[in-house]
Amino acid sequence: MKCNKWTLALAAAGVVSLGSVVQAEEAQHQVLTALSSTTLSGYVDTSAIWKPGTDHGGSRLPGHVFDGADRMDGFNLHAVKLTLEKPLDEGQWSAGYKADLVFGPDANYYQTTLNGGGLNTGDFAVKQGYVALRAPVGNGLDLKVGVFDTIIGYEVFESGSNPNFSRSYGYSLEPTHHTGVLASYHVTDWLSIAGGVANTAYGSINGRAMRGSNPAAESIKAYMGSLTLTLPDSTGPLAGSVVYLGLVNGLSSGSSTTMEKTSSYYAGATFKTPVTGMSVGAAFDYRSDGVAILQENHAYTVAGYLTYAFTEKLRLNDRIDYANGDQGTFYAHPEAGVGVGGGREHLLSNALTLDYSLWDNVITRAEFRWDHSLNGDRPLGGHDNPMKNAYILAANVIYKF
Repeated sequence: MKCNKWTLALAAAGVVSLGSVVQAEEAQHQVLTALSSTTLSGYVDTSAIWKPGTDHGGSRLPGHVFDGADRMDGFNLHAVKLTLEKPLDEGQWSAGYKADLVFGPDANYYQTTLNGGGLNTGDFAVKQGYVALRAPVGNGLDLKVGVFDTIIGYEVFESGSNPNFSRSYGYSLEPTHHTGVLASYHVTDWLSIAGGVANTAYGSINGRAMRGSNPAAESIKAYMGSLTLTLPDSTGPLAGSVVYLGLVNGLSSGSSTTMEKTSSYYAGATFKTPVTGMSVGAAFDYRSDGVAILQENHAYTVAGYLTYAFTEKLRLNDRIDYANGDQGTFYAHPEAGVGVGGGREHLLSNALTLDYSLWDNVITRAEFRWDHSLNGDRPLGGHDNPMKNAYILAANVIYKF
């Protein structure tokens, strides 16, 4: 035991006991040891978005998530994200944690009725909060216990991790997070699998499954699984390309019209090419909502991605995106002329993003996006001027730390 002279003097005077000092120092040492491997990271995400033309009475942009009508023609703070993490190490009984905290308007997406949490404008969300564990099973079985990101989708919440600033139509169909347990296992160098069980497929943190406005049986849970294939060196220029398959099935939390389980299926791939600096990707999302027994709503999206790096700092990303859904999937306002197109919604978009790194740790990019209705509906624009086309210009600046 090592104590400084001041501590020994206090102990001699009877002010403190050496036993309590030792316990306090041991507790402090344990805390410092636990924190020594914790990392802090995050980002600040901002933008300026302009939609040419005047939309009297407001503008509608179906399928847009973080660049909707309320972000047009001005400057925006999207999110400030802080991540505290102690990742798993190589030990057989490794343990860690991750906590994602999001501040700003984009955080409210986790609280909206899309996710069963009810309307909320608190500008704060716990995006992830889980304990990470590894058990010595085979090559090592990794577990997440708590709240974790959904396992499906080509794009993620973090804008700077996506090829484009705006999100695809498919992103708006997918769940965002789950409260439960997720297990992942690295089978070989080219195959990884994952599976989990959660309270709900869509829903708020700790939310329980609901059938309409009534709680479901406590045994009703959501289930998910995924498979990842990484092409080996023997595939030549395609080596390192990734193919991903995933599904999520379950009820939502919060009162809604959904009576039966929602099934979300996803297939995606990113392929390297023989052309230096060029990669291509593809994503398919399909969602089936059980509104009631003998009645379902169906929607699917298909997206293609092209990335070309001219230099280490200059990159061009292009995404072509198609959405097809039952009435009410992406829009339902009367000015759209719903039903003119034959009872289904057909949307097409193209997002062209130029990414140029000017400063260290900063993402600077400009994007032009065009949205188009492929049927007779007019879902784009304001109340008094519904349109079939919308054009958007955006500048996105993100500092990552």
